Amino acid sequence: MSLAALPAEALSRLDALIQQAQASGQRRLLGLVGAPGAGKSTLAAALQAARPGATQVVPMDGYHLANSTLAALGRRQRKGAPDTFDAAGFVALLQRLRAPGGTVVYAPEYRREIEEAVAGAIAIPPEVPLLIVEGNYLLLEDAPWAECRSLLDEAWYVDVDDALRTERLVARHRHFGRSEADARAWAAQTDEPNARRIEASRGSADWVLCC
Repeated sequence: MSLAALPAEALSRLDALIQQAQASGQRRLLGLVGAPGAGKSTLAAALQAARPGATQVVPMDGYHLANSTLAALGRRQRKGAPDTFDAAGFVALLQRLRAPGGTVVYAPEYRREIEEAVAGAIAIPPEVPLLIVEGNYLLLEDAPWAECRSLLDEAWYVDVDDALRTERLVARHRHFGRSEADARAWAAQTDEPNARRIEASRGSADWVLCC
């Protein structure tokens, strides 16, 4: 999503959260939730570009369990499901970010080219008033994910046509090395069950943004 394509209401809501943070001296957290391929990362980047310096993106994907750990647990073929993340570690990060204490907080970043997370790759300075937290499972009611919602000041559900979302996923999987057949199989057998679970959580969002 380009800056020009950002809905006026999105910018209005973004500015309100920034102003609240600056007026109170307390950081705000905005959650972007949606199914795989909905465009969360693209939207988050556009929002940050719209308000540079006042916002920073913090992705949930950095808390993917390592591939070796997933293999040991027998979950490698379900990578991306709720139990393939260090959810408790992610919740602990959000708790730290609510009260940064004047120090830089370092977060991991997921690198698709190696399909692994890199520790400490994202530096989050204490002076940034609004953090844009993007991820699939911020609204789930299952522990420990359930703690995420109370740590977010506002949550937006990013909605998109299912056919478009599937084609985005297939293109992404192909870009990172899967064949057409394997990409479509992964989208149908792994991504789609997760998408249905995420969609069921949209009622907990403050706003639905159609992309």
